[in-house]
Amino acid sequence: MRVLGVDPGFGRTGVAVVDGAPGRMALIHATCLETVPQTSEPRRLLQLFDLVISTVRTVAPDVAAVEQLFFSTNKRTAMRVSEARGVVLCGLAQSGVTVVEYTPTQVKEAVCGYGAARKQQVARMTARLLGLESLQGSDDVADACAVAVCHHHRARLGARLAQRDTDQRSSLDAAVASARARLLRSAL
Repeated sequence: MRVLGVDPGFGRTGVAVVDGAPGRMALIHATCLETVPQTSEPRRLLQLFDLVISTVRTVAPDVAAVEQLFFSTNKRTAMRVSEARGVVLCGLAQSGVTVVEYTPTQVKEAVCGYGAARKQQVARMTARLLGLESLQGSDDVADACAVAVCHHHRARLGARLAQRDTDQRSSLDAAVASARARLLRSAL
């Protein structure tokens, strides 16, 4: 499965493509999508939209995993990041990519096993899971890699749980059908 991990931001949005499955994941591409600071906010959002569309066309992901917004005490920053996140989601939807979203705590738990792990711990563990010495680039790139790894782990777990539920329902359905048949025979 080819996952596009996205760490949305107004000036810089981290993106990373992780291919494979848990235990054999490979980092295919990781970069930071940057908008031009000297332009107006609407123009920067349009640049981000175009960069997302271009990235999806280039890397052809099966799914996009996007980190949900973590509100900080700075309201202006939170608003700008939420606007950028909305543009990212629109670009992914425009490209026809399935989008899943994870909170920062879910990402940390999936990568480190601890929801309050520090950024350095997450980056170090993400690099290990990808078979790398370290992750190159900014924190935005490392976060995007972690989001992609998170989806690989959570998607696999979700598939296993769904299969288990199907197996259990099948057993339950068989038992109910058997009981109904016995009731019908006894009623005749």
